[in-house]
Amino acid sequence: MERLQKVIASSGITSRRKAEELITAGKVFVNGEKVIDLGRKVSGNDVIVVDNVVINKEDKVYYLLNKPRNTVCSVSDEHNRKTVIDLIETDKRIYPVGRLDYDTTGILLLTNDGNLTNILTHPSNHVEKVYIAKLNRIMEIADLKKIRAGNTVDGRKCVPTHVKIKDIDKAKNTCLVEIGIIEGRNHIVKNLFAKMGYLVDKLTRIRYGFLTLEHLKSGEYRELSIKEVKKLYEYKR
Repeated sequence: MERLQKVIASSGITSRRKAEELITAGKVFVNGEKVIDLGRKVSGNDVIVVDNVVINKEDKVYYLLNKPRNTVCSVSDEHNRKTVIDLIETDKRIYPVGRLDYDTTGILLLTNDGNLTNILTHPSNHVEKVYIAKLNRIMEIADLKKIRAGNTVDGRKCVPTHVKIKDIDKAKNTCLVEIGIIEGRNHIVKNLFAKMGYLVDKLTRIRYGFLTLEHLKSGEYRELSIKEVKKLYEYKR
């Protein structure tokens, strides 16, 4: 037996917090009975309907994708642009874990496991994401020290786990900078550099937690092993 809101979140239909809101709003039914009690527990045999949608219990799947440029991190797109879901051959209803910008490339996880998604995206679990950013000019050492110390973006301070210059092209006056962050706010990496007066021309996520791109080419993907999934669950604090 598990709490109803946890089962709803695990289905991937919504987050646990949103599930609790739907329950208290009277939009969740178990075996035809309206449930507004957040302490309600259910079993695998119960029929759960959330906002007129029946939750289907299906096997969990986990994919690691090397996201190419010009793809949208969503299940669908109103402008008919290619989405990351279009790149995965599966009959499961999967969704991306977090987001990468339209023009950002690199590691992206996709799954139908709501529990794992909540673990990986909650900042309290300290899942590090590492990026390589190509800047529009060579970063000055003083600025490097400042960004290491952290900067306030949208009213909240963000302190990277590490920042280091990987390569400098003096002829083109550009450089590659590796940066690790715990947060998952939209455009957080680009905004951190923008606060220091730098534009990010290209951005690639090269590591998510312990996972790396390995030998995956742009647009390629693979399934995670059971061992890898268990290790991702260990991020829960």
